[in-house]
Amino acid sequence: MTGRITMDKSTGDGGPAAPRAAERGTGLRGHPWLTLVTVAVGVMMVALDGTIVAIANPAIAKDLGATWSNLQWITNAYFLALAVSLITAGKLGDRFGHRQTFLIGVAGFAAASAAIGLSQGITMVIVFRVFQGLFGALLMPAALGLLRATFPAERLNMAIGIWGMVIGASTAGGPILGGVLVEHVNWESVFFINVPVGVLAVALGAWILLDHRAENAPRSFDIPGIVLLSAAMFCLVWALIKAPEWGWGGLWTWLFIGAAIALFIGFAGWETQVREPLIPPALFRSVPLSAGVVLMVLMAIAFMGGLFFVTFYLQNVHGMSPIDAGLHLLPLTGMMIVGSPLAGVLITKAGPRVPLAGGMALTALAMYGMSTLETDTGSGVMSLWFAVLGLGLAPVMVGATEVIVGNAPMELSGVAGGLQQSAMQIGGSLGTAVLGAVMASKVDNDLPGNWQEAGLPPLGPEQAEATAEAVQFGIAPVSPDLPPEVAGTITEVAHDTFMSGMHLASLTAAAVAAVAIAVAFLTKRGANAEAGAGVGHI
Repeated sequence: MTGRITMDKSTGDGGPAAPRAAERGTGLRGHPWLTLVTVAVGVMMVALDGTIVAIANPAIAKDLGATWSNLQWITNAYFLALAVSLITAGKLGDRFGHRQTFLIGVAGFAAASAAIGLSQGITMVIVFRVFQGLFGALLMPAALGLLRATFPAERLNMAIGIWGMVIGASTAGGPILGGVLVEHVNWESVFFINVPVGVLAVALGAWILLDHRAENAPRSFDIPGIVLLSAAMFCLVWALIKAPEWGWGGLWTWLFIGAAIALFIGFAGWETQVREPLIPPALFRSVPLSAGVVLMVLMAIAFMGGLFFVTFYLQNVHGMSPIDAGLHLLPLTGMMIVGSPLAGVLITKAGPRVPLAGGMALTALAMYGMSTLETDTGSGVMSLWFAVLGLGLAPVMVGATEVIVGNAPMELSGVAGGLQQSAMQIGGSLGTAVLGAVMASKVDNDLPGNWQEAGLPPLGPEQAEATAEAVQFGIAPVSPDLPPEVAGTITEVAHDTFMSGMHLASLTAAAVAAVAIAVAFLTKRGANAEAGAGVGHI
């Protein structure tokens, strides 16, 4: 039985349509908490895949003869397809129903995963990673749209908190599970594991999920808007991905950034002319929603950009295996798992402003703490700062998501979910690219002096460039035939230089988080959250 949320027509002042009633599901269909379990299973599959694949890359390279460029494309193809498609995928959910798009997304993601596991060449792996990104884009906004439509305002934050908890646990568990599978089974199992998870999510979805569709949902597609936005997102994300290779002053970097800006301007102009725009400009007249999007971008810059170097710190400076590095990050994950549902309760009672500002303050403190780490810092101190970071991120993930989705009209909940996910993706790309540039600049500046002060022989131009590139990742460029004393000196110089770059990058991330504190005070509780309150079974 398919339910339908009936929406009143917009009021004369242009405000969002208000819901009149929602048809109840029969039996367990449409039950809010079972809906949450169902979407959590699907989201878990995508979140796991985001970190588990990196562990399989060396084995893929060995088995399929992949080059370093091929391995980069395994990640970039997925990320580009996901980032470019999220908002359009959210619109599809608004048009055809989030239940349908969620089920198609889950089934397609699982099928693409199986196809990757069966691939006999690196080209097919990359092609099916694109399909994974496209189907993942269908799944993620639909999950948020289903939660928004199913839960009433007073329980939506708790639901988003549990949703965030699942994402945090899956993301952190990816390297650990991936390491076990690659070591004891094979790299294909990293992708095959998505198949039973996908089957379970589809079965639960067909049984549990209730279709929710606003009466004034979109009836047509803004094809030119989709083309303009997709092209703009591609140019922006591609520029951020390639900036470390092309250089921030490189011609191609700025050509793509300039093209992205021009396309975004063209998209904004077009959206004011079309009858049913992809993203109605009125959506951004909501200051809280706009602030939520900016906050999500800033949080992702600080978190993903800062954490990018922590993995190199643990593996290359401390010499940990990927599994051990994942275990050392468990305090961060643990605090996100515990903190997300608690943040949902707190935000429901107190509103989002103070929890969001407090979360970003803790994030800034944690990033400052990471700027004090040294090559010999013990696990206890590392765990403390990782735990503080997790405690800070929990209310931001929950609160900013609710502010974005809850302040959008019900008929645009999919687009709002796409905005939330796009903000995360763009923020993560910006963080990695910008903080990577900070790291590279610091290493290039400090390495020659540190190398000379250590009494090491001078490097030629090509050697110096290759050495600096290695040091940016915490790698000591030591060949096996070097005397132990010389190898030890090079390792010390490389790690000390890397740490100076990581300190500056962490302080930059802390500054970004501090700016986000002010943005947090522009948010407020979702003005349209009551639109999902009509379903029973609470």
